[in-house]
This record gives sequence, structure tokens and C-alpha cells, in this order.
Amino acid sequence: MKGDRVEIVVDAGDTTRTYEVVAGRAGRRVETAVRRGVVEVSEVTRNGSVVRTARFMAARVLALVEQPVPREDASERPLREDLKV
Repeated sequence: MKGDRVEIVVDAGDTTRTYEVVAGRAGRRVETAVRRGVVEVSEVTRNGSVVRTARFMAARVLALVEQPVPREDASERPLREDLKV
């Protein structure tokens, strides 16, 4: 969903660096994967095409914070009886 965001904090020797990957357009989402010692954070379209990818060595990643956009849950929607007409 547009607005999904992942923050990655990486050890850069004597300091830390923070990177962000954001789903910038409608219908895009951000996915994370850890494979063979590499953390991949990708912005993906609805049909699964990767728009851009950020890769980091897993040993250097200090924090990986996923911040999804609040989505409306079906259980939170009012029923027809609850609607005031």
C-alpha cells in the first residue's frame, strides 16, 4: 500500500546510518527478505514486479523497522444496522 515504509539502521564502522524504503505510489508495497546473509528490502508493484531494491549485509544491520500504513480491517467497519441514515 502507498505509504508502507521500512527503516534500516546499519553499522557503518564508527557510526550508524539509517536508510528508508517507501512505497511511493498507489498499489505498491514494501517487502523484506533475508537470504544468504543479505537483507533485501524491495518496493514491489501489484503484479509483483520489483521497482527498486536495497541490499545490506545482515551482519551489519542493527535494526529493521517495518511501518505499515494502517489499513481498514473488515471487522472495524460498521454493519448496515449501525449506520445512521
